[in-house]
Amino acid sequence: MPIPPTMDELLDDLLKKIKDRTYPPGSQLPSGRALADEYDVSQSTISRAVAKLRKQGVLVGRPGRGVFVVEVRR
Repeated sequence: MPIPPTMDELLDDLLKKIKDRTYPPGSQLPSGRALADEYDVSQSTISRAVAKLRKQGVLVGRPGRGVFVVEVRR
């Protein structure tokens, strides 16, 4: 059974998936429950990770719709 990632490892992996366009700009992230299952962590851990990435300007929440990767405007 794999060991769940630390918060830093979780953030690094989410950022890697954004950078390699697994989650391209404008795309919606999977639900908190789906991410929690994928990473084998609690939904509150996912919520904290998403909040950090939102604070960094990487993700944006859209009420009633979900969390999306920020589209870079040029």
